[in-house]
Amino acid sequence: MDNPNKKAGAVQHAPENFVDHALAVAIEKDGLSAERRGFLRRSFLAAGAALAGGSALAQTSVKATFEGDPNILTLPEHALTLGKPVAAYPYGVPSKYEVNLQRRESPGLTRVSAASVAFTPLQSLFGIITPSGLHFERHHQGWVDIDPATHRFMINGMVKNPKVYTMDDLMRMPSVSRMHFIECGANTAMEWGNVAVPTVQYSHGMLSCSEFTGVPLSVLLEDCGYDKKNAKVILAEGGDGSSMTRTISLDRALDDVIVAWGMNGEMLRPENGYPLRLVVPGVQGVSWVKWLRRIEVGDQPYASKDEAIHYADAMPDGTLRQYTSIQECKSVITTPSAGQRLLDKGYYNITGLAWSGRGKIKRVDVSVDGGRNWRTARLESPVLTKCLTRFNIDWVWDGSPVVIQSRAIDETGYVQPKINELRAVRGTKSIYHNNAIQSWKIDVSGEVSNVQVY
Repeated sequence: MDNPNKKAGAVQHAPENFVDHALAVAIEKDGLSAERRGFLRRSFLAAGAALAGGSALAQTSVKATFEGDPNILTLPEHALTLGKPVAAYPYGVPSKYEVNLQRRESPGLTRVSAASVAFTPLQSLFGIITPSGLHFERHHQGWVDIDPATHRFMINGMVKNPKVYTMDDLMRMPSVSRMHFIECGANTAMEWGNVAVPTVQYSHGMLSCSEFTGVPLSVLLEDCGYDKKNAKVILAEGGDGSSMTRTISLDRALDDVIVAWGMNGEMLRPENGYPLRLVVPGVQGVSWVKWLRRIEVGDQPYASKDEAIHYADAMPDGTLRQYTSIQECKSVITTPSAGQRLLDKGYYNITGLAWSGRGKIKRVDVSVDGGRNWRTARLESPVLTKCLTRFNIDWVWDGSPVVIQSRAIDETGYVQPKINELRAVRGTKSIYHNNAIQSWKIDVSGEVSNVQVY
């Protein structure tokens, strides 16, 4: 029934009490901040005016939209024909329209591609989980695809009962599934000296996050009867051609380390260590030994080839700092980021990722003026320990040049440093463990580029 009080041709605006009611529902559901409430209230009022019923202008606008885009009035072919059959692809593949979403190798990074890196496209991902097919790769002598039926895993050294396990043995034992990030110690390495790479995929793409499934290493060490009085470390050894070996403290091994066979609900991919790898939450990726074949329990660091001269921090005085494996608190804005372009002025959602090898992310601040002022971003759930955390914040771009940054703070109180603060301690000749604040410049054309702000 028509509203008898409605005057012909009058534009009906959304009443403010309706807007306030909608806000009350949103606040009750999501617990919005005052800043967020104000932003949404203005959006609701604008939407109410735009949807006002009965105006000739609104009807003309809709008609013009339809006539300008005839596709909306014509059913496409795919809506008139039979689609592909179930299980046309027994193992699912992405849409052909997503072919550009892929890991990418940086040309010339290493002498041979078998010892190179394929970077995760962080700028195109949602949430916190990295699809298995986009998980970054870093190999020292190429990847191998090992027959799980013949693979063996041994624990020896300072244990009462050295043992050799088959995959069947391991998968019968109590298992856990946990989400953790993995970051190469050399991630963001090229930013130590100056701006060097054009996109976030190449600056931060040696980073991924997955759900890993396996048996806690503590269970296996107890099974073998490790020397609780004298043992101090373990040595993990891989089964590829480089025989990757890494020392890990026994305390960490007994805490949250996993001997994993599963990733994101399925078996590991060959390039990620199939059929068995070590998961060492919060520690640089080189310690997450792939194609795991042996763990030796010892009483002192082993100073293996991969830790005596590699993966050590070059200090300003010329010395090398060893066994600094923790990945410190870090964050990066993934959208907008270098290589992208803003199409017009107006509202944008700034989004990115934060992580810490020491625990949970407590807060992320975002600046749109090169670090002079900061606003606190929203942390999206779940917020887990030693796991990527997604953050978002509302922003309206007025078309002027800006520099955007993010700054993470973890539950220990550690604050992500500026690049000049990090260089004051570490110099400029290092390779590993660069966790400095990343800056992206947006110019008047909307083009986003990589810059450094000191």
